[in-house]
Amino acid sequence: MKIAQVAPLYESVPPPAYGGTERVVSYLTEALVQMGHEVTLFASGDSVTSANLVPVVPRGLRLDPARRDPVVWHTIMMDMVLKDAASFDVIHFHTDVLHLPLVGRCPTPCVSTAHGRLDLPDLEPLFRRFPQQPMVSISDSQRSPLPWLNWRRTVHHGLPLGLYSFHPQPQDYFVFVGRISPEKRLDRAIEIARACGTPLRVAAKVDPADRAYFTSTIEPLLDDPLVTYLGEIGDAGKNDLIGHARALLMPIDWPEPFGLVMIEALACGTPVIAWRHGAVPEVIDDGVTGFIVHSLEQAIDAARGIADISRQRCRETFERRFSARVMARHYLDVYRELTTAAVAA
Repeated sequence: MKIAQVAPLYESVPPPAYGGTERVVSYLTEALVQMGHEVTLFASGDSVTSANLVPVVPRGLRLDPARRDPVVWHTIMMDMVLKDAASFDVIHFHTDVLHLPLVGRCPTPCVSTAHGRLDLPDLEPLFRRFPQQPMVSISDSQRSPLPWLNWRRTVHHGLPLGLYSFHPQPQDYFVFVGRISPEKRLDRAIEIARACGTPLRVAAKVDPADRAYFTSTIEPLLDDPLVTYLGEIGDAGKNDLIGHARALLMPIDWPEPFGLVMIEALACGTPVIAWRHGAVPEVIDDGVTGFIVHSLEQAIDAARGIADISRQRCRETFERRFSARVMARHYLDVYRELTTAAVAA
């Protein structure tokens, strides 16, 4: 198939460090190419891909002070995609909602993956305007605020099999990876580590919007001798950091649409301790690949008993359910359904 992947322009594909959507687009794109499909990737020019790259801007917007307005550059990209639409069998958008007014006029079948939370109040009137756009959710939980949308499938994220290696023997520390923000609850992770007397290594970025929260709430907690703050790291650093941890702590306090870090941990053989929010129960098998908890007390008990979880089972679950190739196969099913329907029409 001739497939267009349309990525956000905030980060390169893949990003050098943090960036969930762009990483998933990269893994999907590369898997599709390896499976023999002709893929064109619309993205920033510093992206690295085996697909045909159409560079919209020289580098990801987050690191480019010369291009301050993301709406401008995403609008230009949409025009580029639509002008070339006849070249593709299907166009796959990963750009939030920016493309919605345009796809109804596109002669090529289009599908959108929702990568973020959908319970925000402004989204219902927006999607009421475009109820026929074919959509893919990244978890069943994610779609619950808007069940009436034209959902074609839930496709869980996947990672390349060789991206992370299996670590059968952990070292004596827990790990927290991701963003430092109120809903991610690093403060809970620090409490768990303190209660267990176990070191905690924190690899996380702080967005400008969360800087005040970090300074007032989290920074004072980092003085604890059990806590080591590492800042933002990339895939190479995460392999060893997550892989050598006794457990990944994910004490979230929000409806997580998926949680890519959970399958990163499973790929390393590292079990996960997470609060029951959002997609957590769809990714983690309670008592098998980690523990799903409701309270700090349960989390502390789970952390103390984490050695009961088989690290080999964690890796096996990742390979069976969360590889990039599995993800690509599910998306191909969606693409074929859309192209078949377009021919029939």
